[in-house]
Amino acid sequence: MGADFKVDRTLDVTGQVCPLTFVRSKLAIEKMAIGEVLEIIVDHRPAAVNVPRSMEHEGQTVLGVEQTGETEWHLFVRKDRQKSKQ
Repeated sequence: MGADFKVDRTLDVTGQVCPLTFVRSKLAIEKMAIGEVLEIIVDHRPAAVNVPRSMEHEGQTVLGVEQTGETEWHLFVRKDRQKSKQ
């Protein structure tokens, strides 16, 4: 991908479908520090679109989406916002 960021944690959610892919991604990024990068590996085409969109809605920054195989994507998300207090 030629990215200029370091991946701090990788989450493999292959074999899972939406909305579980986003739920697991959200839980993983909540445990990370501001500025850290989460790599999420998915093999469900809708998740390759929905997870990044949902992460942006949560206030995180999507650094990239890379299709690495016919049915595999690597999503790169930087944590820019803490979980909102309710």
